[in-house]
Amino acid sequence: MQSRRVPRTLPAALAATALLCSGLCSGPLRATPATAASAAVGWDTDRAATAYAANPAAVTASGSENAGTVPGLAFDANGSTRWSSNFADDAWIETDLGATIRIDRVVLDWEAAYGKRYVLEVSDNGTDWTPFYTETAGTGGSVTAHTYPQEVVGRYVRMRGIQRATPYGYSLYSFKVYGGEPAPASTTRTNLALNHPAYSNHYQDAGTSPSYVTDGGWPADLKDDATRWASDWNADRWVTVDLGAKSTIDTVDLYWQAAYAVDYQLQVSDDNRTWRTVHEPSAADIAARRADVQSPSDATGLHDSITLPTPVTGRYVRMLGQERRSFYNPAPYTAQFGYSLYEFQVWGTGGSASAAYPALPADQTGTYRTTFFDDFTGSALDRSKWRVVRTGTDMGPVNGESQAYDDSPDNIRVASGELLLHAKYCKGCTQAGGGTYDFTSGRIDTHTHVDFTYGRVSARMKLPLGDGFWPAFWLLGSNVDDPSVSWPASGETDIMENIGYPDWTSTPLHGPGYSADGNIGERQAYAAGGTADQWHTYAVEWTPTAMRFYVDDRLVQETTRNVLESTRGQWVYDHDQYVILNLALGGAYPAGWNKVTSPYWGLPQSSVDKIAGGGVQAEADWVKVEQKG
Repeated sequence: MQSRRVPRTLPAALAATALLCSGLCSGPLRATPATAASAAVGWDTDRAATAYAANPAAVTASGSENAGTVPGLAFDANGSTRWSSNFADDAWIETDLGATIRIDRVVLDWEAAYGKRYVLEVSDNGTDWTPFYTETAGTGGSVTAHTYPQEVVGRYVRMRGIQRATPYGYSLYSFKVYGGEPAPASTTRTNLALNHPAYSNHYQDAGTSPSYVTDGGWPADLKDDATRWASDWNADRWVTVDLGAKSTIDTVDLYWQAAYAVDYQLQVSDDNRTWRTVHEPSAADIAARRADVQSPSDATGLHDSITLPTPVTGRYVRMLGQERRSFYNPAPYTAQFGYSLYEFQVWGTGGSASAAYPALPADQTGTYRTTFFDDFTGSALDRSKWRVVRTGTDMGPVNGESQAYDDSPDNIRVASGELLLHAKYCKGCTQAGGGTYDFTSGRIDTHTHVDFTYGRVSARMKLPLGDGFWPAFWLLGSNVDDPSVSWPASGETDIMENIGYPDWTSTPLHGPGYSADGNIGERQAYAAGGTADQWHTYAVEWTPTAMRFYVDDRLVQETTRNVLESTRGQWVYDHDQYVILNLALGGAYPAGWNKVTSPYWGLPQSSVDKIAGGGVQAEADWVKVEQKG
């Protein structure tokens, strides 16, 4: 949520600076940094605009294009004015916030001359900088870089250019910074949680991360979509605040949006592992909350102010959800969402401003070694390596696809050193999972045989051509069948998907906040006029910090953990996944492109005829997993 824009006139000090610039203003526009801490500011305030209004000298830059695009114009809360840099890839702009704050997010509103590659950095002293957001494929527009789950605390913030997208300079309408001062240790009763680290097991997207439950504010009507934590749609979700040191706690205030917890436990811990329950709503309170069923448009939130009978001690405080509120959505049936919490206040004494988010995982060292390989040279599928997946037994129907997966040599076989996944047509011939299917096909995976975390995964494949044929080579989180996790929180890595088009494949990632049609992915055209029905190698390099996709050893997509979590949602690729090969027929993805609805969704008659003719199959020459260590 962006703060309200308040137009301001050009401050006299900045106007004087502008008069000194003639033509191209090159060289640093640096003045004496502000030394006094910013005055107290309200919740969800653009701290960069506040600092600039108090002291225009707080803003400096490497240079400006001309006197009408000086650096202060990116901080004047006026969306029609802008800073434009000198014409250099390494141009930069920075702000002194006047106080050390925990930064929640930075918003860059680019003009047409945007950065293709740039870094956002934070500093305590304006000299030593730490990057917290690195963009390698910028597209301009408005970019919100959320900082969770990184530790980003400092007084100075800088955008440092690496590569311009145009021949001109970097041009920003606005450069906004949000956050607040972490609560220090206190011997008097205070809200010890203010601007402290907060964690959760799951959250919906980057804009609803747990960090917002300690930012100090909530809407008066407890209804607006203001800064808040929102879990995914499961009951056993929690959010935890780190007070920084063992504290004495007497009261906790929870400001809920309409999706509040009907039942929950309030817990404390000294080590973030062993928890002691100190409060739970009464049976009468739970019954009243359970009975309050309204439509989402009419429902509002609650303020739970919990005064503990006796003060308790602990460093960590957690809300552990037990039951979600129900809604009419629409009437007459009842729906449930996740938990949605605006603010989590912890009142007492103790604490420490030194509470910090832990460092994120670094890349692994060492060289790759092969840990799994199958070149299909046997006379049959090696079932010590592969599980055959069957519709109605191992999985249900998905994505509106037309086939049933079957364990039959008609659909899965090994011949001449290749794996063949074959599609078969027979009107009404297959009963599976309570349904009747006109098509069968093959799907195999390594689940329970080879589940692994991180590595380089590759396969050499040849694909069938025809509208609605949907072969895929992919990874799925091994916890997908855990009902407390499920998809997309399990994570899904599509190394190769093709929907029958000869000239391209795609590489989507699915997770919380970026699933289904909202996935993170790219389409890749084959090099040198190649087509999908030729042999190609498809691969992903999966590390703790990035996913890198390749077609024939050519990098076609790189998605870093940093950009994914800053802009889209939770990185859910730090646990086991397993390999899947399948040939689907029709369904949501093909139909979204070919717009076919008959005779099958996403599968036209011409493709049905090809299947009936017996020549539709996906082929794999080999599959390999390499890992470091």
